[in-house]
Amino acid sequence: MPFAVPRALPLTLLAAFVLAGCAEKGAAPLKEGEKPVDVASVVRQKMPASVKDRSEWADALATTFKSQKIAPTEENICSVLAVAQQESMYQSDPVVPRPEQNRLGKRSTAGPNRCISRFSSVHTALKITSPNGKSYSEWLDTVKTEKQLSAIFDDFINMVPMGQKLFGSLNPVHTGGPMQVSIAFAEKHTDGYPWDIDGTVRQEVFSLRGGLWFGTYHLLNYPANYDKPLYRFADFNAGWYASRNAAFQNAVSRASGVKLALDGDLIAYGSSEAGTTERAVRKLSTKLEMSNSDIRRQLEKGDSPAFEKTDLYKQVFALAEKKSGKALPRAILPGIQLESPKITRNLTTAPVRETRGRSSGTLYGTVISGDCASAGRGQSRPEPCCPRGRE
Repeated sequence: MPFAVPRALPLTLLAAFVLAGCAEKGAAPLKEGEKPVDVASVVRQKMPASVKDRSEWADALATTFKSQKIAPTEENICSVLAVAQQESMYQSDPVVPRPEQNRLGKRSTAGPNRCISRFSSVHTALKITSPNGKSYSEWLDTVKTEKQLSAIFDDFINMVPMGQKLFGSLNPVHTGGPMQVSIAFAEKHTDGYPWDIDGTVRQEVFSLRGGLWFGTYHLLNYPANYDKPLYRFADFNAGWYASRNAAFQNAVSRASGVKLALDGDLIAYGSSEAGTTERAVRKLSTKLEMSNSDIRRQLEKGDSPAFEKTDLYKQVFALAEKKSGKALPRAILPGIQLESPKITRNLTTAPVRETRGRSSGTLYGTVISGDCASAGRGQSRPEPCCPRGRE
């Protein structure tokens, strides 16, 4: 999966916008019967009155939709706002919960808690005095937001001898902004960004406009043939096309008899070695009349819409459906192990998402139910979540 490594995922289920039958890059155009709306006006209407900078949100999101050529529908707008509500409660720079201030964060796990623990592992180097007169360790103790934590680390590696070489790739903050978008994703998707970037892409992600622009891009700006609203938001957590690929893994498992983790990863990314899914597909090579290299080449298209057009995709489903005697789904919520200081038992993303999909009274719940038009200010506050773990 692009920008996706199997780490931890948060407890989040959000509203989805189904983009069906779109063959071109980007979000689908207006569907039949849909009417364009004024993005800024809808944002002001849907956001809680308690959000003081609603006008800034409205302007930033209007520019985002226009520059990315995303259909200006209530459903799309609500989808973006639902992510922001669920991930940050509409905070452009979310607060980092420190482990010592959170009785549920006693162990280093996912999200901001792990960030601080990991950063603190360079304790000796952090004793160096920073430009503000305090040691970096003392400065770290004052951290309240992800932006501050990232800024301290950037300053630290620029001050420490050989800091860039020793620590440059170890900035512990991997997501940022109101939508908790992956910084690695943002750094690879700057084309078309409508504002001048004063600094680095990482720093821009922590701005309201940058967090919304890159988060919206990750959520809506890719074609996906899904028939339910849950899957695009599963992809937002697990990586583009994870839901489609999980369904393919299910078909492979049924056809081959090999039990697979339906995580959406079709190959061992970053390695030439065959992963579990690829090895399972190889067991079908005779029936598929494909060589191992043919299988690998087609599996490598799993990060794009082109995978659905491959012979491998079509034939595996044909074999699986013949063996099962029924049609199989083309999208499944990827079941990836969840890690969070708030979890006291083993859970995967799928049942948690399904549970949250039944929630009512929140913006993401109204969009999932297809009733975005009734969503407005005063939604109940969902439990804040840690940032997404996959990039």
